[in-house]
Amino acid sequence: MERNKLVRTLTLSQVVFLGIAWNNPMVFFNTYGIATVTSHGVITGAYIIAFLAILFTALSYGKMAKAYPISGSAYTFTQKSINSEVGFLVGWTIMLDYILTPMVTCLMSTVFLNAVFPGIPHYVWIILLTAIIVVPSILGVTISASTSKIFVIAQIIFVCFFWILTVKSLLEGVGTGTLFSSKPLFNSDVDLSVILAGASILCFSFLGFDSLTTLSEETINPEKTIPKAIIIMLLFTGVLYIGSSYLAQLVQPGFSFEHPDSASMGIAILVGGNVFKSLFITGVIVGNFSSGVAAITSASRVLYAMGRDSVLPKNLFGYIHPKFNTPLYGIIVIGTVSLLGILLTLEQVIKFINFGGLIAFTSVNLSVIAHYFIRNQKRSFNDCIRYLFLPLIGAAFTMWLWSYLEIGALILGGIWVACGLAYLLYMTKFFRKPLPEFHFDEEIIPQKVEDMNENILSQKVEDF
Repeated sequence: MERNKLVRTLTLSQVVFLGIAWNNPMVFFNTYGIATVTSHGVITGAYIIAFLAILFTALSYGKMAKAYPISGSAYTFTQKSINSEVGFLVGWTIMLDYILTPMVTCLMSTVFLNAVFPGIPHYVWIILLTAIIVVPSILGVTISASTSKIFVIAQIIFVCFFWILTVKSLLEGVGTGTLFSSKPLFNSDVDLSVILAGASILCFSFLGFDSLTTLSEETINPEKTIPKAIIIMLLFTGVLYIGSSYLAQLVQPGFSFEHPDSASMGIAILVGGNVFKSLFITGVIVGNFSSGVAAITSASRVLYAMGRDSVLPKNLFGYIHPKFNTPLYGIIVIGTVSLLGILLTLEQVIKFINFGGLIAFTSVNLSVIAHYFIRNQKRSFNDCIRYLFLPLIGAAFTMWLWSYLEIGALILGGIWVACGLAYLLYMTKFFRKPLPEFHFDEEIIPQKVEDMNENILSQKVEDF
């Protein structure tokens, strides 16, 4: 019986909107308090460092998406360019990033909903929000993309409104009372290590660009579409976050908050009063909803790629629903994991996610070097810049930020990696048995082979 497969239906604009939805334009407000406290008020400088670190890595993701336009993201790239064992460990590690992100979106919404409806228990919101983001993820990637587009546009309008109100408040003398200050960018009283610690947290704000590569098997012409979508999405979110953080720090200087998780609500009230506060809460919840749907969509594709390879249970994670063309069981598993948000805090989960994200970024930069520079011997002057120098900068940046993660995140992440290593040793009988590997050329793009055969046949007919 023929195996169900993912279907190529997504266009460039749909992929971009899914990526922006995953990133969530409103995520700035969700992480503002935590990041501002960690960076001692130099939040814009921390955002710029995180953006530059991610930019080099984004270029590497685009290069690898051209080479391997299939689901799996960093797992697939590392597996194909370095080796299966390293690829598995990277895939195991980025499960932290992908599987826990939907939980983060639920926790972010819960923080603000609890502030408005303190009488409703925390766990009720977690269960309700999880169900809301799981259902559209099951119904199909096209539905997810269409939903994401509508909500992303609404969020962008809200952020623009926030910018206008903030500028108006500054001109009226609120906060610093000026539109120009270097304090959000640089402060001689704040050590660079403190700013880097803030940047390591803010990497979470840019993680959505790598999720685009998980949609390769559902994207039309992915070799060109995915790299373009990555750059468009990253530049857009970079401007959005850096601009928002700069204005927010001017209108509300300092880095001391009674409740860092909901500190941005104070800014909303400061610049727009209670009416804007209501719009703010609505915008945050809408943003977290679209981000949650996009996150589950991406996470389930990584699990699908690993399940298809049989390095995770194939009947569970490698299954595609025949009607909806989605990895049904993987989505349900991710939704179940999201319910752990009942027990965990937002700050704990974000730091845990960044451990997996930064490991994935480093591995993809190294994959570019392994695939292009070493294996395919791309070694002209321009090739050395593209396939050696730039990926090395990206890897160095991400490893630098990784070293500034808190010790708790490093310990928990290390335990997770150790569990993955133990599982790898079990599967390979202590590396005496090779890992199963999916045959990309034969299974994923048979249409290309058919098209080639048709072209050859047409040419022969014309020659005849």
